[in-house]
Amino acid sequence: MSDDLLPIGRFARLCRLSVKQLRHYDDLGLLAPAWTDPASGYRYYRPGQARNALLIGLLRAMDVPLPAVARVLSGDEGDALKEASALKEARDRIEADVARRRRGLRLLDRVVAEGLPRAEVSIVQEPARRVFTAREPATPATIPDATAACVGRLLPRMSPDGLLIGLFPLDMDEEFDVRVVVQAADGDDVLPGGSFASAVHVGPYEEIPLTVHGVLAWFGDYGHTPAGPVREVYLNDPATTPPEHLGTKVQIRVEDVQ
Repeated sequence: MSDDLLPIGRFARLCRLSVKQLRHYDDLGLLAPAWTDPASGYRYYRPGQARNALLIGLLRAMDVPLPAVARVLSGDEGDALKEASALKEARDRIEADVARRRRGLRLLDRVVAEGLPRAEVSIVQEPARRVFTAREPATPATIPDATAACVGRLLPRMSPDGLLIGLFPLDMDEEFDVRVVVQAADGDDVLPGGSFASAVHVGPYEEIPLTVHGVLAWFGDYGHTPAGPVREVYLNDPATTPPEHLGTKVQIRVEDVQ
């Protein structure tokens, strides 16, 4: 064993990491010890490994995912493009999370100021429609991106008078599918009709959950049973309509009304 090796405890203190973290990073192949005692299994590190260990700790403190950390560490010394790409992906993810939290703050401000809105709900009969469907896996945090991806795939199939409808689950698990459909006479799918509780949301798309919750409150007030998915019928073109004037019809099927 070389004299310049540090036992794992001393190396952990040098790098502001725990012994448990160092063992975990070794198991993942991110930071292998310089030498492991074959008899005891005890790990030893060289002082020169501290830079990589500190980088791992810094990136993890900023919630950079482990696969991106691995890409940064695996790059050759001159492979700046690979490292920059991994860090940019991590930065974009954090930026998207910050944007989501800002949207949440704006919604919270409205609820604090106005309470849960009372949506003007009516029961309407919707016909079955032939549609083309796009779907995208999502989490609650990635709904806007997943919806935009679906819309982008469907726009070439949309006629000037065609309806664009987003479909979102009533119960959102950690992962689910977002679906968007566009009405088309030659569509290869059918969007079922039925009785729906319907309300019009006016304002930015990010505030639609307020109207969705208002419609669900109506179900509670009148003792009806909601059935998913939640439908969002987009009434304007967001490219030409200011966010505060966007109209969206929020519809939830009423299970106990025929």
